[in-house]
Amino acid sequence: MAQKLKTDWILFAVVLGMVSFGVLILYSASSIMAQLRYGSTWHFVARQAAWAAVAVVAMMTLKRTHYRTYQNPAVAFSAIGVALVLLAGVYLVDTQHHRWLRMGPIGLQPSELAKPALVIFLAFFVTWRARAINNPRYTLVPAALAVGLVILAVVVADLGTAVVLGGTAAIVFFVAGLELRYCAIAAAVASIGVCIFIATSPYRLARVVKFFDPEFKVVNQFDRKGRIKAQLEKSLTTRDTNYQLQQSKIAVGAGGPAGVGLMNGKQKLLYLPEAHTDFIYAVICEELGFIGALIVIALFAVYGWRGLRAAFAAPDGFGRLLALGITAMVIFQALINFAVVLGMVPTKGIPLPFISYGGSSLLVMLLATGVLLNISQQSTSR
Repeated sequence: MAQKLKTDWILFAVVLGMVSFGVLILYSASSIMAQLRYGSTWHFVARQAAWAAVAVVAMMTLKRTHYRTYQNPAVAFSAIGVALVLLAGVYLVDTQHHRWLRMGPIGLQPSELAKPALVIFLAFFVTWRARAINNPRYTLVPAALAVGLVILAVVVADLGTAVVLGGTAAIVFFVAGLELRYCAIAAAVASIGVCIFIATSPYRLARVVKFFDPEFKVVNQFDRKGRIKAQLEKSLTTRDTNYQLQQSKIAVGAGGPAGVGLMNGKQKLLYLPEAHTDFIYAVICEELGFIGALIVIALFAVYGWRGLRAAFAAPDGFGRLLALGITAMVIFQALINFAVVLGMVPTKGIPLPFISYGGSSLLVMLLATGVLLNISQQSTSR
């Protein structure tokens, strides 16, 4: 007699709780902007709620689909192939920002869809080549080409997502048994690539320099004629990264222990750019204070705990790496968002999973969580 599968209700409740809370705080963060731009305070909330409904249904579907369905070369290679095609297509469709594929009122970000596609591909490929994980020709070079192509296709328009992809891939390979020398080589190549990409992009270089040297004191020591400083300032717009960080820090500091109260925040009143997307955590800190901010961090900590639990208890290597990749993808993105909002790293456009406004991000995170829930079910049913 088949054993009844057991749902991880803790993980399930945490995810639904974050999605519901996200819709609530989104109304607070976006209502003024929505009224000014679209004539309705409910514009962003209604769209997010619709995406959430679709995404939850999709999550429940994948929760009931055995994860070994994805342990198939047709699925794994098709996933990475479709992701690359969409990433290439976005350059033709969205010639200005290279981010969106739009079909009427619906917009999708291929860079978001690339995240689960890469996780599935890596879990399959690494498991397939598990006995030769450290063989450069047989395993490492093909895997590096796949990861590199996806990251290169994403990084031009979305450095934050590229960092998430690279970090997730690194964790999967490290846990799979990649030797430290290869880890060091990969880290060095990635670091050099990021430095080159920043150095060849004037506004990104200006952002990084001004983040570490806000008043250009160090720059001035080597720039007697002021030409470098002038060029850096020219690359920055009035409401650029430092403006965002300043307003974000004001919001975080204004919250105090218990916050100013839901809907009572001031920084969202057109002071804080992207208050409903990348900087929604700043709104949480201001309105719900340190306590609310800590609860959000705790929810992601619980997600990480349940995800790692599912990975360690998975019946096979594929399930273990798939669960680990999904967990790393979610937690790594959340950590980067926290770091940006708190001013610990230069500004990167990356949403807070399950909470920030964005249909593509919400859909991808809930789809991935559906797979994670299924892995957890199979683990507890042994």
